[in-house]
Amino acid sequence: MRKQFLANTKYVWYSPHKLRLLADVIRGKGAVDALNWLTVYGTRRSLPLKKTLVSALANARDLKSLEPVDLFVKEVRIDQGPVKKYFKPGAMGRAMPQRKKQCHIKIIVESRQKEV
Repeated sequence: MRKQFLANTKYVWYSPHKLRLLADVIRGKGAVDALNWLTVYGTRRSLPLKKTLVSALANARDLKSLEPVDLFVKEVRIDQGPVKKYFKPGAMGRAMPQRKKQCHIKIIVESRQKEV
């Protein structure tokens, strides 16, 4: 059985649709490769994913003394969070509805070798 380590981040102020594009890239990669890719990727949206991945790697290091080289990203989930609804003024005095979305991030890293 392989050992899994989990990290969650909740109430992130980015749309889940935009973060899922980044999650698709790092899913299945080695932990070091995914961390390097998120570090050099040129948007602010990658910061919450990077912080959550670093947290999952720290959990692996603290609980089982595993190094990031021995781990890979097994699962990345970006779920819908609460939506803040508000109104902005529009043309001819109308109220235009606006929606600000949040998301929840869940990353699971797993060891490459099986534990006996």
